[in-house]
Order: sequence, then structure tokens, then C-alpha cells
Amino acid sequence: MEQQQPAWKAGEAKGQTQEKAGHAVEGVKETARQTGDKASQATEAARCKGQEAKEHAGSQATAAKEKTGGAFETAKEKALGAAGATRDKAGQIAESGKETTLAGKDKAGGVLQQTGEQLKGAAQGATDAVKSAFGMGEDKKE
Repeated sequence: MEQQQPAWKAGEAKGQTQEKAGHAVEGVKETARQTGDKASQATEAARCKGQEAKEHAGSQATAAKEKTGGAFETAKEKALGAAGATRDKAGQIAESGKETTLAGKDKAGGVLQQTGEQLKGAAQGATDAVKSAFGMGEDKKE
């Protein structure tokens, strides 16, 4: 009966370690999913703002053309300048969204690596506990 006790404890330790590992992995998956969702939302918002700015610049150019009549060339030059600035700004916004996405991806990768290392440590602890329970540990006295 006494020999069954260490085996039972080792099995219990293994089960607890597996459960904790499962919870840790699920937490990492959820964090990665949320990070990806936020990055996608930021990218979409940047794209929408760029499109709105482009449309706004186009409507401003049309309005200027209709109002000025004789000063069409001046209005056209201003509109083209505004469109160029808007295009540049939209590009900056899109680049910022891309950087946010990449930062989120890098962060998720770091979290996954850290969790993997924690799981490795927990597994090693469980292995040591099993070895110790069966008298196979390095601290064995002869």
C-alpha cells in the first residue's frame, strides 16, 4: 500500500501540471487573439480615415472649382496640394497601423515564449517530484 502512495502523488502532480499548462496556453491564446483584433481594428480605422480624407479633399476641390470659376487653376493647384498632403497623411496613418499590428504580433510572440519557458519549468518540477517520490532523484543517499 505504501508503494502506491508515491505513484498516486506523482499522477496527481502530473494532472495538476497539465491543467495549469492548459490554462496558461488558453490565456496566451486569448491574449494573442485580442492583440490581433486590436491591431486589425487600428489598421481598419487608419484605412477609413485615409479614405475619408481623400474624399474630403476631392469634394473641396470640386467646391472650389464651382465657386471660383475664373480662378480654376489656382483652386486646382490648391486641391492637388491638399490631396498630396492628404495622401501623405493617409500613408503615415496606414504605416502607423502597420507598426501597431507588428508591435502586437511581437508582443504576442514574447508572451508565447515566456509561457513556454514557464511550462518547461513546471514540467521539470513535476519530473523532479516524480523522481524524488520513487527515490530516483539526484539527492538519493546510499
